[in-house]
Amino acid sequence: MNASDPRPPFYLGIDLGGTNIKSGVVDDTGRPLSSVSIETLADRGPEVGVENLAKAGRLAVEASGLRWEQIKGVGLGSPGTMDLSRGMLLQPPNLPGWNNLPIRDLLAAKLDKPTVLQNDANAAAYGEYWAGAGRNTRSLVLFTLGTGVGCGIITEGKIIEGRHSHGGECGHIIIQMQNGRRCGCGAYGHLEAYASATALVKRAQELLEEESIESSLRKLPPDEITSRAISEAADAGDEAARRLMKETAYYLAVGAVSLLHTIDPDIVLFGGGMIAAGQGFLDDIRQHVQSMAFPAVAKGTRIEYAELGGDAGFIGAAGWAREIFGR
Repeated sequence: MNASDPRPPFYLGIDLGGTNIKSGVVDDTGRPLSSVSIETLADRGPEVGVENLAKAGRLAVEASGLRWEQIKGVGLGSPGTMDLSRGMLLQPPNLPGWNNLPIRDLLAAKLDKPTVLQNDANAAAYGEYWAGAGRNTRSLVLFTLGTGVGCGIITEGKIIEGRHSHGGECGHIIIQMQNGRRCGCGAYGHLEAYASATALVKRAQELLEEESIESSLRKLPPDEITSRAISEAADAGDEAARRLMKETAYYLAVGAVSLLHTIDPDIVLFGGGMIAAGQGFLDDIRQHVQSMAFPAVAKGTRIEYAELGGDAGFIGAAGWAREIFGR
């Protein structure tokens, strides 16, 4: 077999989002052989949604050039609260009406393949561990920075799922005890309320309400003040935007240090929309971590950007199917 040839066995990974479903076939080395994306149509209800999950899976296998019987198993990554042991979605906030849904078994029946359910951030973390920036490590933490702050933790090749399927929900680490910002979950002081892309935009809007603040962001319509726009303004030398980005780096470092002292990982990764912020943003996180963590822990932990981008979820879901169903 040529080194560039796909290596069996092959697994199908499906990454369920509130807007889109991304799916792909992955070989035994973590190499994706296909990648497709279709609309979830979540508002049409779970029956339509599960059919679209199956459709995305079939399209991914077709695009890979493999036969259906060559697929050994399926991994499904999903957002929301869930019971992993039973393959149930409980109350996913961005999938209204999908409550108490036996999504694993429903999908397995449609695809006629053994299927495993995993939290989407956990799946992305496993993807980076297996085939991305965390390959050749033994332990990893991944923060995904988007509408919220997702997190996944891998130690010795295993996902930290927790006793009740909610291990690794580190976007909800409390970083502010008094007068904390309100998180999207309704509680106060959580990391997500300070360091998500949504929180960055809200903090920018609050800063621009101060008349003394000069910023190029004032020239943008409100709906164009995004985390990317703030990052680009900071890179261009806008002082207000630089202040916002530096504060965000500090908040993320506070969250990371809590995990350094809990997990003692080989590497902490940051992924999602804000990784376009550039090397300076990552350097700021590193400097704050160095100043707050035990020296030996800080010295032994690398802090990097994730590598797999939007493919991490389906690659990791396929990788977890590989872990569960054997090779």
